Amino acid sequence: MRTDPVPLDGLNLPTPKQEEWKYTNLARALAPELLNQKPLVREEIFIHKSRGQIGGEVEDILCEGAQGQHQQPRLKIVIEDGAEATVIERHTGSGAYWTNMTTEITVGANAKLHHIRIMEDSAQAVHTNMARVTIGRDAVYDCFSLNLGGALTRHQIHAVLQGPNITCSLNGLNLLAGGQHCDTTILMEHEAPHCVSNQFYRSLLDDTARGVFQGKVHVHRPAQKTDAYQLSNAILLSPGAEMDTKPELEIYADDVKCSHGATTGPLDEGPLFYLRSRGLSAAEARMLLIQAFVDEAIEKIPEEAARDEARGKALAWLTTRLK
Repeated sequence: MRTDPVPLDGLNLPTPKQEEWKYTNLARALAPELLNQKPLVREEIFIHKSRGQIGGEVEDILCEGAQGQHQQPRLKIVIEDGAEATVIERHTGSGAYWTNMTTEITVGANAKLHHIRIMEDSAQAVHTNMARVTIGRDAVYDCFSLNLGGALTRHQIHAVLQGPNITCSLNGLNLLAGGQHCDTTILMEHEAPHCVSNQFYRSLLDDTARGVFQGKVHVHRPAQKTDAYQLSNAILLSPGAEMDTKPELEIYADDVKCSHGATTGPLDEGPLFYLRSRGLSAAEARMLLIQAFVDEAIEKIPEEAARDEARGKALAWLTTRLK
């Protein structure tokens, strides 16, 4: 049964006592004036590509928050059968605000959607996004999230692969510092056979930042020949940083290939020593290894201009943090 995403209720927030929120205390992050305030902004953004529509301009969306604002934007994307689209979703703002967003995406049969999210909310902002993606047979949905901002962010994705021969890729890069908290929670539902799904997230955490990755793959009984992969890699640049990972597989089919993995820790001393033995300074060797770690994630972005933009933003962050 299909259920559209609904925004969180500010009067009845989830708590860490709920399993899927065990690492993220939303109520603690929200200022009282935001917690008790009714939404001031209910913006609706609708993107629609008709059957067979290919090419055209990249859809570039900007959502901007302001001090003291509680906004509930709703993004709805419909890509009909055989159509293709690229959507770039940007988030920014100033001061303390709560962007409490819902996203509903429908990708039709034999359609293709590239979806790039660039998160640059203010250092005091809270951003929650409840997203549902429904994908038809022979379709492709490719999403990449670059997270640079926000005091607390949570991107919760429920992707449903309804027909055979679907490819769904959810990738991301989180660059976190100070006391930032970034939570990525995914439920990937394979309902049909011969589908491929990928989850690939990388995180850099400095100071006392905290990252969360919860990725679940649910393979229903009819979904034979499923190929599902999920991986979370995190580098801790500071002893005060923390990464919580919880990859999960729930499989009811008997002819599948599913795997998951997670790594968390400081930079490997072996490659650092090797690069220094070749004449690089400690700072140069460190920067080179971290850039390679970041670039492998950014290469997942299919759109060249967006890929170059993300690389530039990541380099600026690295230059500031590792100078």
